[in-house]
Amino acid sequence: MSGGGAPKGAATRLIQLGVLVSVFALVWGATHVARDSHGVLDTIVATGFLLLAGTLMSEVLEPVGMPHLTGYLAAGILAGPYVLHLIDHETVSNLSHVNSLALALIALQGGAELRIDLLKKILRSLTLHTLVQVFIVLGGMTVVFLLARPLMPFTHGMPLTVVIGIALLWGTLSVTRSPSALLGVLSQTRAQGPVATFSLAFILTSDVVVVVLLAAVLSIARPLIEPGAMFSVIDTFREVGHELLGSIALGTTLGLVLALYCRFVGRQLLLVFIALGFGMSEMLRYLRFEALLTFMVAGFVVANLSDQGEKFNHAIEKAGGVVFVIFFATAGADLDVPLLRKMWLVAVVLAGSRIAISLFAHQLAARLSDDPPVIKKWGWGALLSQAGLALGVGTVIERQFPSFGAPFRSLVLATVAINEMIGPVLFKLALDRAGESSAAPEEVRGAQATADAH
Repeated sequence: MSGGGAPKGAATRLIQLGVLVSVFALVWGATHVARDSHGVLDTIVATGFLLLAGTLMSEVLEPVGMPHLTGYLAAGILAGPYVLHLIDHETVSNLSHVNSLALALIALQGGAELRIDLLKKILRSLTLHTLVQVFIVLGGMTVVFLLARPLMPFTHGMPLTVVIGIALLWGTLSVTRSPSALLGVLSQTRAQGPVATFSLAFILTSDVVVVVLLAAVLSIARPLIEPGAMFSVIDTFREVGHELLGSIALGTTLGLVLALYCRFVGRQLLLVFIALGFGMSEMLRYLRFEALLTFMVAGFVVANLSDQGEKFNHAIEKAGGVVFVIFFATAGADLDVPLLRKMWLVAVVLAGSRIAISLFAHQLAARLSDDPPVIKKWGWGALLSQAGLALGVGTVIERQFPSFGAPFRSLVLATVAINEMIGPVLFKLALDRAGESSAAPEEVRGAQATADAH
């Protein structure tokens, strides 16, 4: 996921396109010759194929302004079990184990990018944006869900109070954003400036907010969905407190250990990241701590409470390049295309409404906090993507309410698929237009630098 570099000519792009088509053709031929091939070799071959195809696809799409992340997703969708069927469901499931490592690296890098001095400058703006986005998106999407009820067969025949409870859950899910998409685009573009800083701080903060918000909405929605159900608000927030405080405490300890390791050892950091991504992620799941928050705090501690931040960030970028390609390509392969085709209308209504409401909330918050013009104009870019966090919330709701959980999660998958494809493209566009990415025209970057100076 490298960014920058010398511009590539048309001849280079044509060669990359030819190699990409050849790779797909060779794998397609191989899978049709050896139809019954399964096992470890398939997973290893699929890993190499997705890495090569994802990298080439990102290069081919780059001239039209697409972020590399979209190329990785597109390669996975084409190769996956729903389009060309070059990779089957079992292989996708095996490859999904890399998610733990990718999310650990994403969270560590995100925390390391947050600097105390920058956070102090935008604290008021960040607080206002968070509050406005939560209340307006939650309330607005609850109303949209109720109005879109005729498009959702699983709600037909339900009492209005039950549908209101489900709508509140959908509103909560709509507040989620995608740290992985944010950091994927930032890593490629090497963006620096007010929009990049604001987006990073807001998206990573929203992860903590969603954990608390979900607990609060569950306590309200359960009596509406299951009349007579006993639900203790105190018990719910006790669990949330355990999750948040435990994650912060463990993340702080981990950050100090990593800082000491970087200072006194400083070698084989890739092995350390693998151990954290696979081993510690499982331990956090067992302890019921929030893995993303734990690793984010650890990265924040290394960057702000030690002098090892630069070395730490460089090691993550070095290790994460390959992992991120496989992570997003696997996400593309896992994207349920038939389900999206079946539920496209309601998914488009819900995804489009969320985009419109998020944009309105951003403009309102930007005016209330008196943000710089560049934030008012382009700060919305990172608000639109959804990915793993939204799917995780959908899974929690499915388990909590099995009576409608399966169709609800199917709707989540279809809507997140749209946001996952559109969001990164719009975020990169916002960074380019704000003059903060390496791909921005020189005159745009110069104009923005002049505006920042004033």
